[in-house]
Amino acid sequence: NLASLNLIKFLNEDGSFDVDGFRHACRLWTLTLEISVMMAAYPSHEIARLSHAYRTLGLGFANLGGLLMTSGLGYDSDEGRTFAGAVSALMTGVAYATSAEIAGDVGAFPEYGANVSSMQRVIRNHAAAAGAADGFVGLTHEPAVLSDSTVFKGLTGAAADAWRSAMSLGEKHGFRNAQVSVIAPTGTIGLVMDCDTTGIEPDFALVKFKKLAGGGHLKIINQAVPQALRKLGYADSQITDIRHYALGRGTLDGAPGVSFDVA
Repeated sequence: NLASLNLIKFLNEDGSFDVDGFRHACRLWTLTLEISVMMAAYPSHEIARLSHAYRTLGLGFANLGGLLMTSGLGYDSDEGRTFAGAVSALMTGVAYATSAEIAGDVGAFPEYGANVSSMQRVIRNHAAAAGAADGFVGLTHEPAVLSDSTVFKGLTGAAADAWRSAMSLGEKHGFRNAQVSVIAPTGTIGLVMDCDTTGIEPDFALVKFKKLAGGGHLKIINQAVPQALRKLGYADSQITDIRHYALGRGTLDGAPGVSFDVA
């Protein structure tokens, strides 16, 4: 059972990320997905049995590429990777902490008792990667620890706090769900949510063609392009010229006044 959050909806007007709003949304959707385990219809008896035994959830996010573009950050950049890691850590940490709270009221997932040590080890290693615990358990090599973001302040610290809560609440109550998050492609629902980019992918084209029901096509430029240019310091007149060029040629390569490497 999947649900994805549109990251661009948590971008404040001043360019900061709404950490509190995102954390609240993650709590609500973890509870919603937990309820959906009982309400969903499954394609086979075995899938239904395992879904009820482990109560796995699929909380995720979409429009990562659109948010980075709007913020004037390169998709293949250190800052882009830092944000992706931090927002993933925050989302999953909050979801596991919420799962532990639910377990405190209605109990852990049925197979938790047979997997306590393994589950606790996984949670602790996640917490260590987020900077919320010391050292890693049962790993042959230590993965990279989440680094701080210079653009989105407070995100990394919030992720560490979430994993501390997940670890402490999980030790006390166990977890209602064996798995809480997943990286889904969000193709169809991404379009419904008006995302410029689906899932965690970058934009596949700056200009897209929409087929009209009455015939013909409509050219649509990625909504993040004008915002990204404004973030990079371009004037409105320059943005208009660049936008018209991109709509006409389908690329920013050679656009008037562009001072960055479009590759």
